[in-house]
Amino acid sequence: MSAAGSAPVAPWYRRAVHAVRCSLKLRLVMVFLLLAMAVSFAFISGAQKAFSVGWRDAARPLLMDYVDRLAQDIAPAGSAPSIERAQAITQRLPITIDISGPQVNWRSHPGQARLEWKRHAPPGAKHPDPEDWGNDLDWQALLQRTTADGHLIEVGLNEAAFERRPRLFGFTLTALLVFTLLAFLYVRRLLRPLDHIRQGALRFGAGEFGQPIPVRHARRPDELGELAATINTMGHDIHQMLEAQRALLLAISHELRSPLTRARLNIELLPDTPDISTQRDALLRDLGEMARLISDLLESERLAGRHVALHREPTDAAALARDVIDDLAATEPAAHTIALHAASGLPTTPLDRVRVRLLLRNLLGNALRHSAGVAQPVELHVRAGPAGQGIELEVRDHGPGVPEDQLPHLGQPFFRPDTARTRSAGGVGLGLYLCKLVAQAHGGTLAVRNAKPGLAVTVTLPGAT
Repeated sequence: MSAAGSAPVAPWYRRAVHAVRCSLKLRLVMVFLLLAMAVSFAFISGAQKAFSVGWRDAARPLLMDYVDRLAQDIAPAGSAPSIERAQAITQRLPITIDISGPQVNWRSHPGQARLEWKRHAPPGAKHPDPEDWGNDLDWQALLQRTTADGHLIEVGLNEAAFERRPRLFGFTLTALLVFTLLAFLYVRRLLRPLDHIRQGALRFGAGEFGQPIPVRHARRPDELGELAATINTMGHDIHQMLEAQRALLLAISHELRSPLTRARLNIELLPDTPDISTQRDALLRDLGEMARLISDLLESERLAGRHVALHREPTDAAALARDVIDDLAATEPAAHTIALHAASGLPTTPLDRVRVRLLLRNLLGNALRHSAGVAQPVELHVRAGPAGQGIELEVRDHGPGVPEDQLPHLGQPFFRPDTARTRSAGGVGLGLYLCKLVAQAHGGTLAVRNAKPGLAVTVTLPGAT
């Protein structure tokens, strides 16, 4: 397909926003993700606040006592600091030790910066508050000790040892992603009945009531299970109502055939005198219309069934269209004016000739009724279907057309676009319904549009699959 004929592709962020708006699962997962992030942030912030404020006073004497013990181990009372003892401590603990003085100058980790607060403080800086744990002076008081012989022992954290351990942020993020994935899988499993309910609703809407919606944990269903069971009950009730309506319609149609036949026979046996000839012809026309209505009702019920049987045979659509026009001209003189436009080289198509003949008679009959008094003739186009498969039939008149808001209702049983029209002009609303059923029975479609002027009905009949 060319670029001009293809639909423009929306940017990825718009597609993502549309997917989130139309997906309950994604929205729930996003809620869980935001909730997990908010809980993690609140927990980490609260923990940092608790340790920095709540535990400061308690940890200060413990840290000072621990540094005093380390200083005593390195430089016992009255002796110079021992480098061997300092090395043993740094190998055992993740700390650094710096010794400076008149006799010993040694650093356990020369590559790391010292913790002298004066080096970090800018010139002219205000003297820090000793009560503030985070300033350099406080750390100097806690981590530095001066021996009796004038050596300064400074204890710090070994940053390299901590860098080799997993970062808390990375671990937290990984755990958050894992929990989010688990939440998505669980939400997807919880909402899977929604997919079943949607598919079941589509089946019920198409008239397929044989397969109910599966109910998970039927003995103790959850809210979605109760919804599925309720929809199943509704579908069962609708199916029973439709079956009862169909049975009643078929029974009435069958029962009316016999009295109509007897009435027609009695009318035809009346004497052919000038006094009653006009009334007899009018009665015969009414009885014929009633008989056709009953035949259409029975045929519509047969075609509306799920197991409709078609007698397909290779058919020349153009020749069939000519035969229908000739038959129609025998009863309606206006049919002689129908303009047939048949494409050349049309292949034979497997069709049910009786049903397609009924379709053409109804479409052409409707077009002739609505073209009364119009100079342009009714047009019947016969051409190949889309991609050269099957055939396409189009019947167009040049009458007043149909209001746009009533076009979607055409093809519904007993629907008449103009209720003010008489039955002789508008029928009873079964013609297009039968045509639609014939097209659907063949696996095709029926489309109606305003041709301006007039109405055009296009029927696509694909070949047998």
